[in-house]
Amino acid sequence: MGDHKPSYTLDEAISKVGFGKFQVFALVFSGIGYFSDAMEVSLLSFIGPALRSGWALSHTQESLITTAVFIGMFPGAFFWGYISDTYGRRIGIRCVSTIVFGAGLLSAFSPNYTSLLILRVMVGFGVSGSHVFIAWFLEFIPSSNRGVWMLVMSASWIFGELLEVSLAWIIMPRFGWRWLVIVSSFPALAALLLSSYTPESPRYLFMKGRTQETYLFLKKIAAINGKEILASDLVLDHQPDTESSLSEESRLLSQQNKPNGIRFLRTIRQLFSSNFLKTTLLLWALDFVYVFIYYGIQLMISSLSSQNNCGFANTLVGDKDDALYVNTLITCVAEFPGLIVAIILVDWYGRKICMELLSLFTVISILPLLGLKNGAMVSALLISSRMFMSAAFNTLIIYAEEVYPTGVRTTGTGLMSAVGRFGGMLCPLVAVGLVRGCHLALAATFFAILIVISGVCVFIFPFETKGRELTDVVRKNVDSD
Repeated sequence: MGDHKPSYTLDEAISKVGFGKFQVFALVFSGIGYFSDAMEVSLLSFIGPALRSGWALSHTQESLITTAVFIGMFPGAFFWGYISDTYGRRIGIRCVSTIVFGAGLLSAFSPNYTSLLILRVMVGFGVSGSHVFIAWFLEFIPSSNRGVWMLVMSASWIFGELLEVSLAWIIMPRFGWRWLVIVSSFPALAALLLSSYTPESPRYLFMKGRTQETYLFLKKIAAINGKEILASDLVLDHQPDTESSLSEESRLLSQQNKPNGIRFLRTIRQLFSSNFLKTTLLLWALDFVYVFIYYGIQLMISSLSSQNNCGFANTLVGDKDDALYVNTLITCVAEFPGLIVAIILVDWYGRKICMELLSLFTVISILPLLGLKNGAMVSALLISSRMFMSAAFNTLIIYAEEVYPTGVRTTGTGLMSAVGRFGGMLCPLVAVGLVRGCHLALAATFFAILIVISGVCVFIFPFETKGRELTDVVRKNVDSD
């Protein structure tokens, strides 16, 4: 008998390391990054009315402040994904945090409407890189309970929304919108400072052929977690047996020596190859629908809370001065039950069934709106549907991050997110327009149809990612697995 020693893949090594002290640090750090982005997005709900009265803006000009952020998000989501796949998750995180903090802080000193729009576009460009934090955290988590921990991390977005509405409630009436913008930029600064102590993803290191560095880092994580990894036991991935069996892995590892233009084209080609074409298109459609419905429902809630016609005079809160803050606080807190439902389903029944059930719950919440006229009940049902849609959207992000290999993971999810931004830009035209025109039943019907379409997309996804090892290279026939 020979001296054959047991071996395990990179994913098996991460499972052996387990979820310990290091992963708690990773959860906190990535959560702060996600938290800061949520604050910058939520900020728009509160500064818009103040700017409209202070700068004598029209309703269209006020809406453009929100649209400007989505305009920045569209190219930014793909750009940061490509940067992260090419130069590393850590570089992507540091750049994203720098732009969000810098542009966010400078927004507070905008002398006029035009400069504010430009800076908010830059904020949107930075915020769109939030998926890099998600990918970085994902690549440290064992596959056995990856879905649960990813959803726990996504809760930081809700906490960011809650802190923003709380700060707005305190700061806006006393100090004005500029101070709120200044304070809201601090979490991005915290993420930037902490990124100096943040390691690179071991999967990215492996993809760049830095196997020894990957092993040493995994050994360090194991020591922090009170575990041990033996050098003789670790095989970072399965290597081809012969020279004639040159795999896509070899070509992917060699991309680091290619010019940026060639690497870019190869990345795009992989996303649209026969392996991923079906998955990529389905992810685009699903993200578009989820973003459209999520922001559309939120806009409907805001519209119903601010008008006294169409038979919807009663909102959740009667005090006009505090209605915006309290209603926003209620809608944010209401996202937690939906997230808990997703946490129960995601690793028990899988990502696909989780999204299907959450979509079903959303439809059940929306359908009564076809004949309901009580304002408080309408608002409650809209909040419930938003709760389930938010959980479905978070589950979709997990699926997208898991389905793509390490070499194109953030580029693929970034491109998906970019397409979804169109949904965010288009939904005000539908949601607000229909509600202000007293066509709530028509709006509810339209959203229900979109949710049914999303359910079909989930059903025909090629495979389930629950419990599967993350792949590091593009394999053949992935969609048929």
